[in-house]
Amino acid sequence: MEKRINRPHVLIMSEMTVDGKLTLWKGASSKILMQFMDPETEILLHKTRAEYDAIMVGSNTIRIDNSMLTVRHAKGSNPIRVIPNRGADIPLDSNVLGPDAQTVITVSEEAPQERVAALLKKGVDVLVAGKKEIDFSLLMTLLYDKYHVRSLMVEGGPTLNYYMLKNRLVDELRLIHLPFIVGGADTPSLVGGMHIRSVEEMFHLSLKNHYMCGKNLITEYDILYQ
Repeated sequence: MEKRINRPHVLIMSEMTVDGKLTLWKGASSKILMQFMDPETEILLHKTRAEYDAIMVGSNTIRIDNSMLTVRHAKGSNPIRVIPNRGADIPLDSNVLGPDAQTVITVSEEAPQERVAALLKKGVDVLVAGKKEIDFSLLMTLLYDKYHVRSLMVEGGPTLNYYMLKNRLVDELRLIHLPFIVGGADTPSLVGGMHIRSVEEMFHLSLKNHYMCGKNLITEYDILYQ
């Protein structure tokens, strides 16, 4: 894996339907669709987690899915769990605040101190990265320098995926294709927040691998920043 200066090597890994949707409807848990992943694909997902130093999802994903983000279906250590949460308002009963793995909650400078204190009492690290919003470039540098994170896996929703791509922080994309079409104009897709007006604004990819994992097609891409 290529070493990066000042930031980790970043992989976005996500399941999605044939029409690029992550859930059945806006606000639905991605676990509804993930239950249809082939068992071999679930093992692949957990093997990938074990190969990376850290794993990151957005706080909205935590609110909806309440994921544990641990390695359970493969051998290996749990990665550091990184949750961008500018207001420090992640639910205090979230599974990622448990003792299963080290957790870093990233907040803005404007996060209420009482909320930060409540998170610290849960035994997690609170990392400030950004004034009003999360500065993802700064976050990557802090993870690299302070936590020695050299590889980061992102299992995010459309908002987190967008900010990581927008800031040119993603190196690879690995997609698990689920053989369904769900439709819906406001159903979350792989990347949100984009309203491009020209082809020059598109993110360019280079397909480097594709294979079947059980009954699921897997495609792997390098990100080509223009």
